[in-house]
Amino acid sequence: MRIKAQQAACAWYVTRMLVGLGVVLALSGCIWVEDTQDLRAFVAERSSRPVGQIAPLPEFKPYEAFVYEGSSLRNPFTAIVAEAAPLAEDISDVAPDFERLKDYLETFALDNLAMVGTITAPGSAEMLWALVKDPRGEIHRVTVGDYLGLDHGQVLALDERRLELSEIISNGRGGWMKRPRTIILPEQ
Repeated sequence: MRIKAQQAACAWYVTRMLVGLGVVLALSGCIWVEDTQDLRAFVAERSSRPVGQIAPLPEFKPYEAFVYEGSSLRNPFTAIVAEAAPLAEDISDVAPDFERLKDYLETFALDNLAMVGTITAPGSAEMLWALVKDPRGEIHRVTVGDYLGLDHGQVLALDERRLELSEIISNGRGGWMKRPRTIILPEQ
C-alpha cells in the first residue's frame, strides 16, 4: 500500500515537472526576437499611403409610427350573421310527423333509391305500384301515400315513367318547408 502511494506521488511530481517545462519553453519562444526590420518597413509603407474618401452617410427620414384606424370596423375573421326577416314560409304549418312509424325505405337517402318499373294490382286497373330498388338490391312496392327517403318524402303521384313526391326539409331558420322531388324510370 505504501509503494502505491509513493508511485502515485512520483507520477504526480513527474507530471507537474513536464507541465512546468512546457510552459517555460512556450514563454521562451515569445521572448526570442528576430530581426523585424522588414515588418516595420511594411507597416510604415502602408501607413504612408493616402486613405480613400468615404462617402457621407445618407440622411434617414425619422420614423413615423403607424396609427391603425380600423379597430372600429368589422373584424374580417368573424362570420357575418345576418338578421333575416321572418318569411311567410317560416310561419307555415308544414312539419314532419315525428310520431309516425317510419317505413323501411325511409332509412335510405332518396339519391340511393331507383325506380325500376311499375306493376298493376291484379283485377284492378286503377291500383298502380312503382317498383323501387334500394342500395342492397332489394325491390319494394310503393304507391301513393307511402314514405321514402331520409327527408320525410311522401309519394304524391306516380305513373309508368315517374314517381313524384314531396319532402319536408328544414328551412334553416327553425321552420320546415316542402320540396318536390321526382324519381324517373331510367331509359333502357
